[in-house]
Parts: sequence; structure tokens; C-alpha cells
Amino acid sequence: MASVSKVSILDYFNIVFEGENGKIESNCKACGTRIQAKRSVTSNFVTHLKRKHPTMYDDFVKRKDMKREGYSSGCLHGFTTNGGPPRLTLPITSGAGGGGSAGGVGGVGTLDGGAGGGGSGAGLTKFDRHDPRQVLISEAIAKMIVRDLQPVSIVENQGFRELLQLLEPRYTPESQHYIQGQLLPAYAYQAQLATRQALASAQALSLSLDLWSSLTQRTSGYLGVTCHYLASDWQMRSALLACLPLTGGSSDSRVLADFEEVCQSHGVSGRAFCVVADPFPTAATTRQCCLPGFLVPPVPTNGQVGDTTEVENNGSVADQGFRNGHGGCGEEGDWEESWEQGLGVSRVDCFSRTLEQCVREGLHSCPQISSSLAKAARFYNYITSAVPPEKLGRVFDGLMTRGPENIPDATKDWATQLKILRRLLDSVEFLEEMSGPGELALGGTERAMLRELTDTLEPFTEAWDMVHGDRQTDIQADRHVSISLALPCVLGLRKHLSETPGPHCPALLLGLSQSLERLLLPILENPLYITATTLDPQFKLTWSSNPDWHRQVLLEELSKHSSASSSADHNKDFPPQSQTLPVLAPSPVSSLSRPCKLFSFIKQRPATQAKSLEQELAVYLREEPTDEDVLHYWRRKAIDFPLLAQVAKRAFTIPACGTVVESIFTTAGRLLLPDRGHVIPKNLETLIYLKANYRLLWT
Repeated sequence: MASVSKVSILDYFNIVFEGENGKIESNCKACGTRIQAKRSVTSNFVTHLKRKHPTMYDDFVKRKDMKREGYSSGCLHGFTTNGGPPRLTLPITSGAGGGGSAGGVGGVGTLDGGAGGGGSGAGLTKFDRHDPRQVLISEAIAKMIVRDLQPVSIVENQGFRELLQLLEPRYTPESQHYIQGQLLPAYAYQAQLATRQALASAQALSLSLDLWSSLTQRTSGYLGVTCHYLASDWQMRSALLACLPLTGGSSDSRVLADFEEVCQSHGVSGRAFCVVADPFPTAATTRQCCLPGFLVPPVPTNGQVGDTTEVENNGSVADQGFRNGHGGCGEEGDWEESWEQGLGVSRVDCFSRTLEQCVREGLHSCPQISSSLAKAARFYNYITSAVPPEKLGRVFDGLMTRGPENIPDATKDWATQLKILRRLLDSVEFLEEMSGPGELALGGTERAMLRELTDTLEPFTEAWDMVHGDRQTDIQADRHVSISLALPCVLGLRKHLSETPGPHCPALLLGLSQSLERLLLPILENPLYITATTLDPQFKLTWSSNPDWHRQVLLEELSKHSSASSSADHNKDFPPQSQTLPVLAPSPVSSLSRPCKLFSFIKQRPATQAKSLEQELAVYLREEPTDEDVLHYWRRKAIDFPLLAQVAKRAFTIPACGTVVESIFTTAGRLLLPDRGHVIPKNLETLIYLKANYRLLWT
């Protein structure tokens, strides 16, 4: 019988190349797929075999189990209790070297080699590092670290190792150095290869640029570059191309140089339709927007119910550790001018961030609501602590918090806080009956002011939910919302503010109107937004008060970006993009020739002529709007409107809301804050990169 060492996962692959540091490239013997990895990290091979060839994988596991020394009745004892089925128990040993029970109850051997030090794992033969079971457990641990953004040092914790000992005594725990220095980088390399391969065949793409700076370490920060691309199957995808540390500050030249290097390394330089990147002055002061004074739950202060002194920051954990946004950190100078010149393509601001800034400025213009919001927060915190949760379920279903130590990120978001406040006001009499009215109860004037606040901001909340959806509950969701929603949202908000009376909060209404006019109304005249909204089949030009003028703007924008245009300006702006668009193969012609005399009664078919851009647009606009998914619509209509579809597939790659990596970094800041005694891990950028691309690797 062959030894265990001769049973290897590489038996199922043909090694075609072997480079330095143990790097190898192999072809699967079953399907020929090329796999790249290191000899010391064979998880890529194991994963491929398990997913693509389960029969071969089961055979491999069976061979390993049959040849594993010591895997017999001597290591797992079966016994029967009361005639029942046999149970598997760990062998009880006295330990080696006078161990006693220091390693566990009853002297169960520890992962370090037996109770009390020394020993050999209670007689069990440990897995070889290349054993498939060892590889899969190590991969599961790495996935846990990435998904939960845990520090890699967790694998050294005694409690974690005892849990592994209980679940699989044969597993040999990997060291922190191995996971941080080899396993996670190997996964990152695998994600980079998959991303480059996907982008090489992308039909259209846009980029998002994010910068974060530490409030406690102002000379450090991170740069994130995210690509939003349309795959060949008309599915929109997003992938984080890089998360890079910016040490020693982040000047505009440094950021632009790193950005261009990332684009070059992934083969997307010059191919982006747009770059979503807010101008520096806005992003430098960007903080999470919250209702002023509305602390849910409160920050304990000397035993008091809550502390309402933090009006501006509102106890936001993100503010304590990091600034984040689509902009930079550094001196303003000529940032915006060099920003535009350095990017080299059309730049647009993040719509969701601009919307949030509009709400922030409106709330700031009405400071008198802070005291009412603070009292409402104290009332909410009181009833959620005094009344059983099951009685509050029908009032705050899905929005209740569980104490200061478990504050969900959503409760620090102004839109979610507004929903909590609305439910509180809708059921205030019911809640007072359960908790008993007292000094925390809301008065009539306070109720009227808060009701006006929620009514005024309700359309802003609806717009926020449209562009963000359920991303707060699952930041892994691959959900892409394009900027086609931005223009209708602005029109709806402007109409709402013009028709809303504000007897109790006139300053709020005025502040929102002024902020809307300054920040959001320019969208209504932006040709890019007009194009994206009109090419969205649910809107078309139904929103326009001047269809003729908007149709002319649309034609000019379409002509500018359409591949049918052979002008020099078009070739200069988008040379690589026109080359990456796929060319539809002509339909096969029937091999049966038509007899002239036999089919002479059939009228001669007119020669088909390609429709012009104006003709396509006219036919498209004559059709009734539809609620069909925009990408599904254009995938179906690409044959009827080839010129419009070519522009649509580019315009819809531009996201309306912040990137997933932005939420990930906010979570990382909450879990790994320096001022909480934690040290920012050296591999934080790797964890963020893998978490953002989690589905690319492990779905």
C-alpha cells in the first residue's frame, strides 16, 4: 500500500509550468482548466475538484482516508448506549509529561499535541497540510476572517483553538503568519486573475474612486478603485480592483498616479466611460449624516439615559476612526482642476452622497429641532428597555436595537432613524399606554414639529432607499443602481418642496430648497443624466416639460458617444471602448435557393437599410414606457436599436450610490478602531479587497 505522502491533489492535474517560490500552473486532467497556485497552497486545486468534478473529489478523499496512518478503531472509539446506535468519542488520555487535565476536561488532547504539553494529539494522526480536509478547514477559517473582517490574530486565540479541537481533532491549526503571509495573498492573487479575465471581455465599464483618511492618523489613508462593468451576458457586475494604503498623506499627484497604475495593471486604462469621484473639498469633510440629537441607543454618560451633547457627530462610530468618501485628504489647492485633467475622462459626483449632503445642510439650517429629536430618542430608548420586545415587534419590526454594544450601522443612518421616528409618532399613544406617560412623553408641539420633519424628509428617504435598497442588510449584495434614477428623483424632490407648507420648521424647508438648488438642480441640465434617464424604458421622456429641447440634447449626446460616429473627437475620447464592443455575427442564410418562376407571385422584398440614430430614437420614444428591467430590456432590444443600445450599455454602468467597498471600510473602522485599543492590521487592505470580491471567489 502506498504511503499517504504519495496521495496528492496534484495527481488529478498535469503540471505545465513551475516557477520560483513554488508557483505552479497545472491543467485539470478532466476538463483542461488552467489552475495557478503554489505547491504549499493547494486550495485552488481542491476547490476546483470539489466544484467541477465531485466524483473525482470523493475518490480523492476516499484514497486519503484509506491510506491515512492511524485512522482506525484506535483513534475513534465506538460504543453503544442502551442498544442505541454507536457514538463517536474522543480518546481519553492521561497526557504526556504529566499533563493531567490542563488541556481540557478529562485530559482530552489539545491541538498543540496532547494535554499538559507534549504528546501527539491523543494518538490521532494529524492531517497533512495538503490533505483536502485540512485545506477546506483552513479555507473556511480564511473565509470567516474575510467575511467578518476579523483580525488574523484570532487563529492564535486559545478559545478558538479549543473550538477547532472539539470539531476536528485531526486538524493542524495554521499560524497567523501563514494565513496572513501566504493564504490570504494567494486568495487575493486568485481574485485578481478572475477580475482581469472578466474585465478583458467586458462590453462597457465605469470606475469609482474612493479615498479614506484616518481621523486619528491624518497622514495615512486608503485608496479604493472599483470597476462597474457589463458582462457579455448583459449582467452588471462590480469588482474592487485595488485597496491601497496611502502613507505620508495623499496629494493629488500621488492619488492620480496610483489610480492610473491600478487601471494599467487591470487593462482598463482609457476604457472607462465615466469615473465617479467627488471633488476634494466636499469629500474632505464628509461625515455620516444623522438626525441631530437623535441618539439610538444613547451613549451612556455617568449613568444617565442618554447624552444629547453630541449634536453634530451624533455618536457616529465612523467619525471616531475614519473619514470616507469619493474624494481625498490633503491640501485643497488646485485639486479639482488637476483632478479633472488627471482622470482624463468624464467625472460625475456620487448621487447618493450629494443627496445626503443636501439633507445634512437642511438639518443644519434648523437647529431648533435638535431638542425635540433628543427627547424623542430618550422616549424611544426608554420604551425599548422597559417594554418587552415581543410587544414592540409590530411597531418597530426590523428597526429595534439591542443595546449600545450592538448598534447596527443602519441606526446611525439618517434615513433609518427617520423611519424609527415615524413609527414612534404613528404609535405614540399606544407606546405611552404600555410604558406609562411621564416626563419623557412627547408634548403636542413636539409631536407637530417632528411630524412635519418626517413628512418633509419622507421623499428624500424614498429616493435614498431607491438607490441603496437592501445594501445595508447585506453589503455583499451585487446590486447596481444606475444614475438613470437621479434626474426623476430631483424633479420629484423639487416639486415636493415647492408644495410643502412649513409652519413649524420653515428654516428646514428653506435650507433643503437652497441646498437642492445648489447641489442637485444642475443634474436637470446635464446631458449625461438626460441620456441615462431617457434610455431607461420606465421613464423615456415622460418626465420632460420640454420634450423637443430634451430630444435635441439627447441626439447631440448620443451622436457624441455612438460608435456610428467616425469623427475624430469620438476616436480620441473612446478609442479602446469601440474595439471591445462585440460584433454580432450575421445570421446564417438558407441554403435553399428561391426558384424565380415558382415563387414569382411573391413581391420583391425591399433592400433593408440601417436606421439612423434619429430614426432609432423616434421609434424608441413612440413605444410605451415599461417597468421591465433596464438591462433585460436593452438585451432584448439591442437588435432593434443597435446604436441606442451601444450608448445605453455604457451609461448604465455609472452607479447612483456609493460602492460596496465604502460600506466595508465603514464596518472595518467600527471593528478595528485604533482608539479602542486595537491596532489597524497591516493586511487591512487585503481583508477589504477580499471582502469586496467575496462573491467572485466563494460563490
